[in-house]
Amino acid sequence: MKRDSDPYVLEAGTPSVETYLRLRTASGLSGKPVEAAQAGLPNTWHAVSVLHDGEPVGMGRVIGDGGCFFQVVDICVLPDHQGRGLGRRIMKALVDELERRAPDGAYVSLIADGDARFLYEKFGFTPTAPASIGMHRTV
Repeated sequence: MKRDSDPYVLEAGTPSVETYLRLRTASGLSGKPVEAAQAGLPNTWHAVSVLHDGEPVGMGRVIGDGGCFFQVVDICVLPDHQGRGLGRRIMKALVDELERRAPDGAYVSLIADGDARFLYEKFGFTPTAPASIGMHRTV
C-alpha cells in the first residue's frame, strides 16, 4: 500500500533469507544463522516488508500455529528510515491481518524491547506481569 507522495510501499509477503538476515542485523536485532532463517521463514503465518525505491528497509512477521497462538516477531526498520512511522505501519498491517484471519480467542504475544512497548501498546498489547512473566531460552 502506497500513499500519495509517500516514498514507502508496504508489501505483504515473507522476505527472502538474504533480506531477512540483512534487515535484522542492520536494524540492531540479533543475527541469525542462515540455516535457521532457511528453516524458519517458510513457517511465517503473515509478513510485511517496507520498500523504499524498491529496496526493503523494514519488516515484520507473525508466526504461530494458525489457531490458538501467534507471536509478532522481527519488527525492524533500518536506522536511516526510522522515525517516519514505518514501525507503526508494519504493526498496523500485522494486527489488521490477525483481526481478519485469526480465530476468536487467539492469544497473540510479543517481546517488547526497550521503548518499543509504547508502539505495541497503541495496538492493544499489554504487559503480562504480574499475572505472568515472559521467559526465553536460547538453544
